[in-house]
Amino acid sequence: MRVSRLMLATLRDIPADAEITSHQLLLRGGFIKRVASGIYAYMPLMWRVLQKITSIVQQEMNAAGCLQTLLPQLHPSELWKESGRWQGYTAGEGIMFNLKDRQGKELGLGPTHEEVITSIAREIISSYKQLPVSFYQIQTKFRDEIRPRFGLMRSREFIMKDAYSFHRTEKDLKEKYNKMDEAYKRIFEGCGLNTVAVEADSGAIGGGASQEFMILADSGEDSILTSQDGLYSANLEKAISIPKKPLELDGKDTYIIQTTNQKSIEEVCSNNKLDPSQILKVVAMLAITQEGKIQPLLLTIRGDQDINETKLTNAIETELKQNILSLKQITKDGLISQGLSSNWPFGSLAPDLSDDLLINAKTWERNFLRLVDNSAAELKSFVCGSNSIDKHRKFMDWEKLGGLPKKVDIRNSKAGDSCVHDPDQKLLERRGIEIGHIFQLGKKYSNALNATFTNEQGIEESFWMGCYGIGISRLAQAAVEQHHDESGIVWPIEIAPFEVIVVIANINDSNQQKLGEKIYQELIKEGVDTLLDDRPERAGVKFKDADLIGIPWRVVVGRDAASDKVELVNRANKQTSILSSQAAKDALYRDISNKS
Repeated sequence: MRVSRLMLATLRDIPADAEITSHQLLLRGGFIKRVASGIYAYMPLMWRVLQKITSIVQQEMNAAGCLQTLLPQLHPSELWKESGRWQGYTAGEGIMFNLKDRQGKELGLGPTHEEVITSIAREIISSYKQLPVSFYQIQTKFRDEIRPRFGLMRSREFIMKDAYSFHRTEKDLKEKYNKMDEAYKRIFEGCGLNTVAVEADSGAIGGGASQEFMILADSGEDSILTSQDGLYSANLEKAISIPKKPLELDGKDTYIIQTTNQKSIEEVCSNNKLDPSQILKVVAMLAITQEGKIQPLLLTIRGDQDINETKLTNAIETELKQNILSLKQITKDGLISQGLSSNWPFGSLAPDLSDDLLINAKTWERNFLRLVDNSAAELKSFVCGSNSIDKHRKFMDWEKLGGLPKKVDIRNSKAGDSCVHDPDQKLLERRGIEIGHIFQLGKKYSNALNATFTNEQGIEESFWMGCYGIGISRLAQAAVEQHHDESGIVWPIEIAPFEVIVVIANINDSNQQKLGEKIYQELIKEGVDTLLDDRPERAGVKFKDADLIGIPWRVVVGRDAASDKVELVNRANKQTSILSSQAAKDALYRDISNKS
């Protein structure tokens, strides 16, 4: 490929709407073009990167025994209603683009394909003799992100590899899950990336165990907690830990302390010589379920801890046995809309707040679901609200409050906490970009869609299922976030759009032009992915563009061309060598063959 025919359009200035380095560099290098918010065109350079990533993924998926397919992007609502996910994915802040066709039938643009593949499996798989089987596809997905940002990191249209497996038993599923874990590690290593695998919550996909694969980067949107010994890692939604020990609160007789205008834990502590770990923080919320139930919640956590909404959602779903659409705080306006008194003692709530406050609610359930985090449940003596404005109770205990509510883990783990597997180990916090996720779905979708097979005894059973995703376009940008310097992108050679760029410093010099063309043609003949910069531009412009777009090797054909000398530049470390053209080609062959 010649740069003169590549339609390369690089930018010197940083685009105003690009917040992180990788987004800036992809725009500046002409890899992507913004069409609308969260919607990008993949330009020729980027498409070559995506093709190379896709090839690596296909190689490993095929080796893992997965069958490649291509599923429809338009999904009938009936399938999603069967699984119970239609309302959650389309109502309120749901992420599925949805529409009606000319017959008035509801359709969705696929953000994921569990329903579609399960419906196909129930039609074509009837016997245990056909199991196990795995399918995968690489295609565009659509998600109606509320706040698209960071280029391809959080876009509304993106390329994804998703795979789905069907099994007779849970043991078979776990074996496949472990094989896919290894395949993923080979894929990311094959792309020249450093990743870490972390325990994760299954989220809207559902199921049992799941694991994310992260590229470590300061710009990452996900918090990762890892142990000092490297034996434990999880994202913030999933991480478990042992919090720091609370300061003991000595005293027996309970009494009231005035906390006028002290609305926060910090204010109560500073005015009463207390530590946050000695106080109960009580939060009133609402859980709205897919079935339309509106359940008031009374949540108690230690004052120095924060609620983890993912853990909270999982705990509520376990208790109610319904899927949660959303969580929100109870406010005075919300109380008024229900015809309830708005004089709730916010700032002084306690775990024993009476259900009588809800007795006249119009659409809310008329009792609290009461949950207490383990960190608060373990306190022997504490300070808590009195359910009266501007008053707290000191030296309270759970017996005086009428007993413990349901104990659950709903707190955010954080850096400095002790590890469950070894309390001497502390958690460290890092930032990461998720590029892959694998799930043990269990029977969630096969039960919901009545997808069954006949076992050895002739009895119908639901499939055990797994699913396995990789964000192809996101991976490409994450690679830039991990591999760049002050001059531009530094692509790993495995996924670089080209392996070598031959730069003719002065296209008007006949010696340079002839030697540059000769080297270019010979590299192409040997199977080296080569780009020739044959533009009538100044050498400095070409060098800056070569650095910006990040081709791993640069061969500069300049003033020494008459004596068959070229400059060989390693983009990663910027080491430069003056070599004969043949020696330069030999060096390139050695490096590229070692990487392939």
